[in-house]
Amino acid sequence: MKTLFASLSARLVVATVGLVVVVSVLVGGVTTLAMRAYLTDQLDDDVAAAARRAQFDVAFAPDGANDPFRSPLDRPRPDEAGPVGQGVGTVSARYSDGELTGEVLLDSDRGAGTWTALDDGVIDALRTVPADGEAHAVELPGLGSYRVLALTTRSGGIVLGGLPDDDVRGAVSALVLREALLIAIGGALAAAAGLLLVRRQLRPLREVAATAHSVAARPLDSGSIGVTERVPDHLTDEATEVGQVGAALNSLLAHVETSLDARHASEQRVRQFVADASHELRTPLTTIAGYAELAGRHPDDIAAQATAVAKVAEESSRMTALVEDLLLLARLDSGRPLVREPVDLTRLALEAVADARVLDAQRRWQLDLPDEAVEVVGDEQRLHQALTNLLANARKYTPPGTTVTVSVRVDGFAVHDDGPGFPPQLVPHAFERFARGDAARHREGGVGLGLSLVEAIVAAHGGAVRLSSRPGDTSVDVVLAAGEQHPTDIV
Repeated sequence: MKTLFASLSARLVVATVGLVVVVSVLVGGVTTLAMRAYLTDQLDDDVAAAARRAQFDVAFAPDGANDPFRSPLDRPRPDEAGPVGQGVGTVSARYSDGELTGEVLLDSDRGAGTWTALDDGVIDALRTVPADGEAHAVELPGLGSYRVLALTTRSGGIVLGGLPDDDVRGAVSALVLREALLIAIGGALAAAAGLLLVRRQLRPLREVAATAHSVAARPLDSGSIGVTERVPDHLTDEATEVGQVGAALNSLLAHVETSLDARHASEQRVRQFVADASHELRTPLTTIAGYAELAGRHPDDIAAQATAVAKVAEESSRMTALVEDLLLLARLDSGRPLVREPVDLTRLALEAVADARVLDAQRRWQLDLPDEAVEVVGDEQRLHQALTNLLANARKYTPPGTTVTVSVRVDGFAVHDDGPGFPPQLVPHAFERFARGDAARHREGGVGLGLSLVEAIVAAHGGAVRLSSRPGDTSVDVVLAAGEQHPTDIV
């Protein structure tokens, strides 16, 4: 049963049919009650006529007419078109000398009939009827259900008239049976029509579900996903409920595609990163192994031993620096918090440029500082490393005589040089790991992690790095959160 009503179509059809049946039952119930009330009122009118007839018979009866066992049909009556209320089953009774006597008409043929005296059980039941001029329902033993009315005569006696309500019950029962049949037929027709209409109206929803199933059937766990199926445009009108579902599904699919493509690109970058790191580590390891083997072959050659030790130390230092950079990138990628303390950017720029002048006198190193010190909140060591990497990058990949300018602003700093610039095809990938320039920016020992470290450090501070490069005008702008300015003159 639970499975039967699991689908939305079945629930809608059942709800529709249930609503039709409930409304039909309510209408049928009200109709039945109204019909019963109407027929009962008509029967009560006939009962009242029969009681008045009995009242008239007692008032105008000649001597001996009050014989309780004399049929009312044998008594004098006013000139009328026909007898009133004298159908089969008519009950007539009256009180005579304190005793209640009466008779019942067993058969009748418009003016003739057979009257039979009422037994004690019926008499006892009639005694319960109050003389209030209203018809009352009474169950007469052996006769059935009756509507009985009691009236007071002019002489102070009481007469009763009653008629069976079998016709009313029969008419109401027939009406109920017909209503039940019509409700059943109407429910069946409503079920058939509802099923047809619901299926037709839910057809667009099934198309939306088919799109979802089609996408779910595709392998999304690996590889490039590309563009998946979409819900047709005619099913994405947000003015309708189905259109809202279709539009939401299309938005979800677009988001999933973007996320999966980003994940695939990240996986590709990780693979490339591992391959590049392995390649960079293989070179010093191979060199160390080679010189160690050389030292082992010539244990008595002091010069060879000294050369081997020097090369091993050099390659070890290079490998150590590479590993440290990789570890720093891993820590930054994992979201480890940095030190948060006030950092004087102007002092960092002064120290970095002073160090660069000592390391390289072939280039012109300049400073462009504001009148007041610029202070930001961050990790001083990492910010110093980022600035040093940018200066080292300019030193390695620009020819002698290049002018390198470090500018400090309220929102960060920038490094500008008038060298040959980045190759156009490298600019979009300059901050990727292990990215290097071509021969135009001569490589001098770097492994392609300098700019990627700068971007990671700045991103960890909530900032961003922008690169613009063309021959004679290359600038790397680092934007950080605006720092507090202090009225300290730069010396």
